[in-house]
This record gives sequence, C-alpha cells and structure tokens, in this order.
Amino acid sequence: MFGVLNDVRIVEQGTFITGPCAGMMLADLGADVIKVESAGNGDPYRSFKTGFYSAHFQAYNRNKRSISLDMKAQADKEVFYDLIRQADVYIQNFRPGAAGRIGADVETLHAINPKLVYCSISGFGPDGPYAKRPVYDSVAQAVSGFLGVAIDPEQPRFIGPALADAITGIYAALGIAGALVERGRTGKGRLVEISMLEAMMHFAVEPFMGYFALGEQPSGVDRPRLAQAYIVRCKDGKLFAFHLSSLDKFWEALVEATGAHQLAADPRFAVRLQRIDNYLELSDELNAVFAQRDRAEWVERFAAFDVPYAPINSIPDVIEDPQVGHLGVIVPVNERSEGASFSVRPAFTFDHQRANAVKAAPTVDEDGADIRRALGGDRHNWPKRHARVALKTPA
Repeated sequence: MFGVLNDVRIVEQGTFITGPCAGMMLADLGADVIKVESAGNGDPYRSFKTGFYSAHFQAYNRNKRSISLDMKAQADKEVFYDLIRQADVYIQNFRPGAAGRIGADVETLHAINPKLVYCSISGFGPDGPYAKRPVYDSVAQAVSGFLGVAIDPEQPRFIGPALADAITGIYAALGIAGALVERGRTGKGRLVEISMLEAMMHFAVEPFMGYFALGEQPSGVDRPRLAQAYIVRCKDGKLFAFHLSSLDKFWEALVEATGAHQLAADPRFAVRLQRIDNYLELSDELNAVFAQRDRAEWVERFAAFDVPYAPINSIPDVIEDPQVGHLGVIVPVNERSEGASFSVRPAFTFDHQRANAVKAAPTVDEDGADIRRALGGDRHNWPKRHARVALKTPA
C-alpha cells in the first residue's frame, strides 16, 4: 500500500457530495476512510437515480470502507465513539446544529479525542442570517457570485457538473491536511470549518480583485473577452476552442493556421486591445472561417502551429485521447461487486509514481462486521486494508 496519508484514520459521516468528496480526496492520498452511514439505505446519494449504488455515489466514495450505524441506538453510538477514539480526522456536512443532536458535535468529540481534527462543512457557515437555510450546489454557485462571472447573461444556464459541491470538498480536504501538519507540531486537534459560500468566493477571487482594484463589476463574458478565448463551430458542427491570451505570437499563429489574413488586416482586430473591444465581432468572423472545414481537419492543421487549442471533447472523446492514455488517467476499479469497471485515477503523482487502480465504493455496511470485530478486540490492530491504490511508474 502506498500513500502520503497512510496510517491516517478518518471517520467520514458525509452525504451527497461535499463531505464524501473531502473524504475521497484524502482516501486517494492513502488515508483509511471509514464512511459512517445511517442504518438502512445509507447515504441518500446511493439512490440518486435507482437502487443503492448510483454512479454518482460511486464517483465520490471510492477507496473507502463503510459501516452502518443507528446514531439513536446507544450501542451503535458507542461504536461510533470507539471509532472517534482511534481516528485522526472526523468529517461531517450536516446542517448547523444537526451534529449536536446526534452527539457528534465538536465539543463532545474533542472531549473523547483531543487530538481529533474535526471538519464541519456547511452551506453558509455555522451561524449568521443564512445559516439554517437549505443549500445545494446551484444555490451556492448563485449566491457566491460565481455564476455571475461564469455564465453568459444573455443565455443564463447552470454550469455542470456540481462544481460548488466538489470544490468545497477539495477545500475541506486541503484544510484538513493543513491541520494534520500542524498537529504533528503541536499534538493538538483543530476545528476546521468550511462553507460552500466561502469556498466559491475564494475560488472566484480573481473577479473580486478586479472589482476591488478597478471598481469594475465583472460579468460572465469578461474572462473570455480579456483572455481572448474562443469557442467556434466547425463545418461538421463540432466545437473547437483556442486561447490567445496576451501574446501577439498566438494571434499571428492563428492567422497563419487559418489562412484568414484578412482578419489581421482588419482595423477592428489589428491590436489586442481592439480585439478585446470587438470580441463579439471577431468571434463571428472566426466562426465563419472555421465553418469551412471539419474539426478533424482543423485539429490536424493546428498541430503545426504554436496556438493553445483543443477540440471540445465529449467524455467518450476524452477516454480515447492519446495524452490521457499516455498519462494512464483511466484505471480499473478493483474489488467491485457491481457498478463501473473503470474510473478516473487520483490526479497526484509522487516521486514519479501514480495509482493504476482504485478500490470500488463500498456497498452499505460492507465493512461493518470487520470494523466492529476490530473495535471489540485490540483497537490498535485494525483489519488490514485492501491494496486500494496500486502503483505504476510512468515510462
């Protein structure tokens, strides 16, 4: 087994995405993540479509173990507290106040284990005027200002996948990792709190700084206009993207690649600031140019020029992409009884080594018996984890 967080034990009591994503990020780094689920059907995300093993659940719960506990039953609550005694980290994404009602608030758990890193994930924070409001991904995207700078105001549509949920989970994992490093120096636990509102505002820090520094109110078209990023439709209807940034060499290479020398001679597009001011007009002109050839022909043509470009791939396209294949990003799912046979590996490479498999997300209470047996005996002698993260060194 390999991982920079090997021997770190995490109890995750998360549902849907934010908490499970945080747990998955740490599990991908080698931590032993025990997912505590409610008795019965477990995490509601299991049945997001049908059954109790949805693709959505599989996405955020790989490399974990599962135990089902009824937090209203004293015997199961004692099992939970035994887990906390042996844990380094606890993660929950309940609404504010819910953890206290089941005896999983930070005060109770720190009294049991003062070294515990306790992570609480919420929608709007632990208190304040919005604290008790329900919040999901789309709401967090909207209230944080992210949608305001990410969508076309003329054609407003939500951006998928669940960005706010996943980004908040990633921020939570980062905060937890930092608290673990600090605990290595101090020996003391921490309360780590992160809300979807705060995570998405930080994620959108650039437009906030634009507002503070320049007094300009950003909109959803500012970033592509200033970055000179374009999406064009080719003759076969497929989409193609390129990003010219602030370097004139990319504009000059684009003109050569397309053979559209008339655009370079057009006074509306002669210099970068004019191309920014006339972004929509240039977009129309470029769409007319790209409509003359199929996308595959444009991809082949652009390969000879120094322009940042890419076809806008579908998921099947990405799976077949040669660079993705070279990096070994698609890996098998081990120890599966159902569900997907393949997944996307963890993004990290350590000392030239990367994962070449992941362990399947657990079924409800899949590891409950093993975990209970370990707690009832030598609590330091936990059952050996499966070799969840196999390795390979890139060629």
